[in-house]
Amino acid sequence: MLSSLPVICSFCRRLGIAAIIDDLVPIRAVATVTAGQAAEAMVCNRLTSPAPLVHVQDWARAWAVEEILGIAPASLNDDKLGRTLDVIAPHLEQITSAVAVAAITTFGIDLSQLHWDMTSFSLHGACDQADEDYPEPRYGHPKDRRTDLLQVQAGIAAAGDGGIPVYHRAYDGGAAEVSQVTGAMTALKKIAGTRTFLLIGDSKLISYHNVAAITGQGCTFLAPASKTYVKAAELAACDLAQASEAGYAAQRDARKDPGQRGRWHVLEDPRPFQIRNPKRKTGPPIMLRRIFVHSSARASAAAASRAKKLARAAADPGNPPLPGGSTRTPSTPKPKPTAGTRCSPTWTPASPPPRRCCATKARKPWNAATATSRDRSRSRRCS
Repeated sequence: MLSSLPVICSFCRRLGIAAIIDDLVPIRAVATVTAGQAAEAMVCNRLTSPAPLVHVQDWARAWAVEEILGIAPASLNDDKLGRTLDVIAPHLEQITSAVAVAAITTFGIDLSQLHWDMTSFSLHGACDQADEDYPEPRYGHPKDRRTDLLQVQAGIAAAGDGGIPVYHRAYDGGAAEVSQVTGAMTALKKIAGTRTFLLIGDSKLISYHNVAAITGQGCTFLAPASKTYVKAAELAACDLAQASEAGYAAQRDARKDPGQRGRWHVLEDPRPFQIRNPKRKTGPPIMLRRIFVHSSARASAAAASRAKKLARAAADPGNPPLPGGSTRTPSTPKPKPTAGTRCSPTWTPASPPPRRCCATKARKPWNAATATSRDRSRSRRCS
């Protein structure tokens, strides 16, 4: 079977994946297949018909691997593939960086815009002994809101030209997103070389140290500001009449009539805006441009949601709206656990069960003269 195998093999050869790996990983004299060749075979397997390592050999027999890659199927056994993954693991960051540079050079990828974001992967099962050389599963703030599960995190940077990933890295489950931007920026600058780029990310991108690292490399950034840097009063003071229409249409509005599409307006803040180092009050501030963006679609959705909450609050006078517009749900307070409830509000006995202590046991009459120290402590606990 051929399918897309010749095309994928051609891309691997143009990127020089096997050569990059073989330059970093030593080759044993008795090896019939190099680590780079085995890695290329695994890449082709993942992009054609993914299979576990134990079944890659069967995949190689069914597909024209020997004719296209020049590798005998018997050489792609699970032992060989497992050893390959072990030997390239210490050099993974160097390999991915070199392949990214080769892709940028070979295919002329435009790096003027890079998009950076992080996500999390929740884990099931026991993770008692984590390898110190790799990200440690820990509790954190997972994207799927499964706070009861351990997680690891991953960050990826993709080029705006086709969304092609150029950098990725795994992080500990408890690592703060805002603290990983500086390291990612250093790696991206190494890949881009002398080229400068615009780094686009979420609100975690904005902090004093991150902005200093980005501007220190001669690059620029674009990210939404959190409430820390934009107060509600500043937004309320903006005059929409002075804003300029952006001429942008959201993808969800592409098929709507022009009059029904959401409209976007932008307004640059004329006042100087700066952020300071929170740990060093005497440090030099960094001057930034701040642009306010208004979306008619989002404003209409927020107004509709606010009206629903106010109507719900009016129907339930005992549940007044909070300052932010939300309401308290449920309106009745949760009962506090009492003795015998087992912290379950659905089971409340008429009276709590009696305490099981020494006072409920039959014992000899109290005699201070003959009482032992154990009897005295028992008496104090039951009084």
